[in-house]
Amino acid sequence: MKAPLAPQKDGPRINREIRARDVQLIDQEGRNQGVIAVLDALRQAEEAGLDLVEIVPNANPPVCKILDYGKFRFLEQKKAAEARKKQKIVEIKEIKLRPGIDDHDYETKMKAVRRFFEEGDKVKVTLRFRGREMAHQDIGFRLLERVRNETAAIAKVEAAPSMEGRQMIMVLAPK
Repeated sequence: MKAPLAPQKDGPRINREIRARDVQLIDQEGRNQGVIAVLDALRQAEEAGLDLVEIVPNANPPVCKILDYGKFRFLEQKKAAEARKKQKIVEIKEIKLRPGIDDHDYETKMKAVRRFFEEGDKVKVTLRFRGREMAHQDIGFRLLERVRNETAAIAKVEAAPSMEGRQMIMVLAPK
């Protein structure tokens, strides 16, 4: 029987959790103290009333800094929240067309396509063929070329027109 694995702690190691013998130490003022034994670094941190935090664990020797761990975690969480806030999820919007689409209907669809690009979304243009329309795929291809040419200034083709069953698909992404 194996012993259960110790739960992995998220975040950097602090104080007595640091396993290295020697560490590259940066003091509370941000000055590099050079390579120091971990016990000496811990003593300096205790004298300052702060924690010894492993900042770069993969370096040789690991880089540790003397700082207030609670404040450090708070700032890291704040940074992560800010990064999440700035992140935009790109959605793929779909526009469905038919080979015999009328001019006004086409203009309405193109208006929607432009709005999607302004919002930063990708657009999947789906051209569905029914019945005998399958014999005239060239009409559908010309229609998708027309969409490509009209959106050339604001979008780039991510996936060229291709047939998938009874529909022709093209994916456009904002520039």
